Amino acid sequence: MSRDLTAEMTTATAAKNVAPFALVEMAFDSDYLRLWSGIGTLNWNSVDWLGAGDLGKISAIKETETMRAEGLILELSAIPSENIALALTEPYQGRIVKVWLGALDGQTIINAPKQIFAGRMDVMEIEESGDLSTISVSVESRIIDLLKSRERRYTHEDQQIDYPGDLGLEFVASLQNKEIEWEPS
Repeated sequence: MSRDLTAEMTTATAAKNVAPFALVEMAFDSDYLRLWSGIGTLNWNSVDWLGAGDLGKISAIKETETMRAEGLILELSAIPSENIALALTEPYQGRIVKVWLGALDGQTIINAPKQIFAGRMDVMEIEESGDLSTISVSVESRIIDLLKSRERRYTHEDQQIDYPGDLGLEFVASLQNKEIEWEPS
């Protein structure tokens, strides 16, 4: 049994008519792209999710015992070539991607889908073949952010980035080579 399955989901896994599904949410500047692994439109969390069916694929989501960033690849195929222009012009790198796993009992969602992955879009590849194209997006895990160095300083200029007008670090540079005479009392 998974460490996070609810009682309803555990019961559903033993049922005869349960159908697992995945939800994928990709944040773009213009709007969110919300897809699910079924056909038609699914309403969850007061949002409509467009069915990708067999046209959408999610690579295996790996979980390791060590603190290692494992990404995944999202693929959407059979896209008309005239719609590729949006993929080519829309900024996507660093945008958030979330993946949920849920189950349906007929047409009813069993409990709330469980978020199983969150990360950021990295590289998009487009493969064109005649009138239809395939788009693949590699997604980095959020853990990758822990590996990036943070280039922040305790300087007046750096403080102004987050807190314009704050003078708390105004004299830090002048303290660099300052000699302080200490007199014991």
